[in-house]
Amino acid sequence: MTYAPKILINNADEKRFVLTDLQEELLKSTAFYFSVAFVTQSGISMIKAQLADLASRGISGKILISPYLDFNDPLAMYDLLKLPNVEVCISQESMQLHSKYYLFEQANKQVLIAGSSNLTATALKQNYEWNIKLNSTDNGDLLYQTKKEFDRIWNLSRPLTAEIIESYKEKRKTVIQVTTFNEEPTIDYQVGKVEPNKMQVEALEGLNIVRENGAKKALVISATGTGKTYLSAFDVRQVNPKRMLFIVHREQILTKSMESFQTVLGFDPDEACLYKSGSDVTDKKYIFATIQTLSRDANLQKFAADFFDYILIDEVHKAGADSYKKVMNYFQPGFLLGMTATPERTDGQNIYELFDYNIAYEIRLQDAMDADLLCPFHYFGVTDIEVDGKLISEKEDFSNLVSTDRVNHIVDKIKYYGHCGEAVCGLIFCSSKKEATELSILLNQRGFRTQALTGDDKQNIREEAVTKLENGELDYLLTVDIFNEGIDIPSVNQVVMLRNTESSIIFVQQLGRGLRKHKSKEYVTIIDFIGNYRNNYLIPVALFGDQSMNKDNYRREVREANLINGLTTVNFEEVARKQIFESITNTTLSSMKILHDSYIDLQNKLGRQLFLKDFITYHGIDPLTFFDNSAFKDYADVVTKFGDKEIQFSDIPKNFLSFITFECLNGKRRHELVLLKLLIENKGSVSFDQFFESLIEDDLDISTLVLTSVENVLNLRFLKAQEQKKFGNNALVF
Repeated sequence: MTYAPKILINNADEKRFVLTDLQEELLKSTAFYFSVAFVTQSGISMIKAQLADLASRGISGKILISPYLDFNDPLAMYDLLKLPNVEVCISQESMQLHSKYYLFEQANKQVLIAGSSNLTATALKQNYEWNIKLNSTDNGDLLYQTKKEFDRIWNLSRPLTAEIIESYKEKRKTVIQVTTFNEEPTIDYQVGKVEPNKMQVEALEGLNIVRENGAKKALVISATGTGKTYLSAFDVRQVNPKRMLFIVHREQILTKSMESFQTVLGFDPDEACLYKSGSDVTDKKYIFATIQTLSRDANLQKFAADFFDYILIDEVHKAGADSYKKVMNYFQPGFLLGMTATPERTDGQNIYELFDYNIAYEIRLQDAMDADLLCPFHYFGVTDIEVDGKLISEKEDFSNLVSTDRVNHIVDKIKYYGHCGEAVCGLIFCSSKKEATELSILLNQRGFRTQALTGDDKQNIREEAVTKLENGELDYLLTVDIFNEGIDIPSVNQVVMLRNTESSIIFVQQLGRGLRKHKSKEYVTIIDFIGNYRNNYLIPVALFGDQSMNKDNYRREVREANLINGLTTVNFEEVARKQIFESITNTTLSSMKILHDSYIDLQNKLGRQLFLKDFITYHGIDPLTFFDNSAFKDYADVVTKFGDKEIQFSDIPKNFLSFITFECLNGKRRHELVLLKLLIENKGSVSFDQFFESLIEDDLDISTLVLTSVENVLNLRFLKAQEQKKFGNNALVF
């Protein structure tokens, strides 16, 4: 145990955040005492999961806040009252309390974090802050004096109540704006005032480069909420085609898409139309159509194949369907642009191939969050209910999914973890239509205003429900998968997941429903109910965009979840975290299906035979994972199994390749790899001096002990006799 003082700052480049230490010390506490001048909803939200774990263990604490400068938002003050294991007091106004310190009592010591950080998201994770962390045994005088002073101010303060908050609210000076988020432009903006965001500028440059290289097709991969529709409008503006066709899969999107284009391009309304069967479009420059209408033979054949100079397809990951292929094969535009957030498919279709493997631009969820293109989110992996002493699983009886205990549990959690802003605007994703319908009824009986929507509902019913949610007439919409994509409700401030994570792609799609920026929210709350699900290992895959299938990576990401940049946080309740760890441990991430899918996904993207280094370069599966499976001795076996051709070697090179895979692929010591590289570059012969100089250039250990070990490894002397026999007793170094 160390008692050395520690400086706490926020430094995203070094993955250092004040929040990390605050959460860690909180979880180890038997009591805690915070004195802060300012609190925000987002700051409180960042420690709610830890407070919930402490509450389950009967551990409580105290938080002292201040009316200083009227900074504190009454909504944040009300959030403090919702914490069941926290007493809250507000200091006297005349005191002008401006202190910021966090005192933790633990089993055999006390910890103090004091400095500049208030209980706000920016102070805990973004602003440059300076705090000192001190550890002391129980008899440490400094921490004793700190607790004594806390008690003194606490006794001079008033317990926070709803009445005090309302009184404070009435006289509060509303001059402080915590953070302002801009929405995407709407039709109300003046033409010419709309400028591309950072993502759009880079994508437009990428599209120009693709066209300059002679390509007539390109794919843009961009996370939900980053402005793909506006990007396409900006590209149309710079290309200026004679006629443009914009294709979507749902009629609901058409009107908004045309409005976005008009905002950017400023065309006369008579120049554009929403295509209907039989429409005369000969005098239209901008045509917006659904794939369902356009793909009908009677409609398609009315157009000349070269009628459009520029065609855009939204949500193009659906283009593997026959209707899309029919349209794409028929038309011959000057340029074809496909846009999607998730090009990966599970049905064997290769979307990349349809666009000649031309990826003009790619930005995934994590990169978009880093670029501040999306609304920050606070993710909470919460524990679902137990039935007969066991957490519910994917095989749970329907009666347990809608039982009184579970509904009460859901209500408790959505209220506890809350939302940003005055009123909730939420989406709840259920495991089945039946569950969505029944839960909606039961939630309505508890005073919520909800409506269930499924694929059985007509388009006008869906649109009416979305409008009610946006207008505040509904609190929640409950659905299964129909809102995974193609729906835009920027004001959503809470997303609730009540189903097993069957696909990381669907997880990201549903998470993305709340990530659009909106003036009504600073962040979105994601509440994921985690049961005893086999696929829980997919949660870190989705949240961190990590396709490595490396168990150590996933455990570290769950354990150190707040290493995500920006104001986004990921939190797991203790039991939920254990369930994810169990899933990671018990799942064979080197199963033949996972290996095959990972290989094919990357091959589809690159459109060529893969090299082993491609999996590192393009952030695919960890190459070592292929060889966790005893079916593969080396990468030649992988290519033969999954690739387009069989690779055969004679015994000696095959044994060499298998040995290098077995002994050197993990890269635990670079010396062998340096020597192998030199052997390849020098046709199999390298002097000791050459090897020695290369090690010095790479600043590697050149001790006799290490060099002898390297020689013994590559001479096979380090291996057991049985292993030597397996590799044919062929030494690489003599």
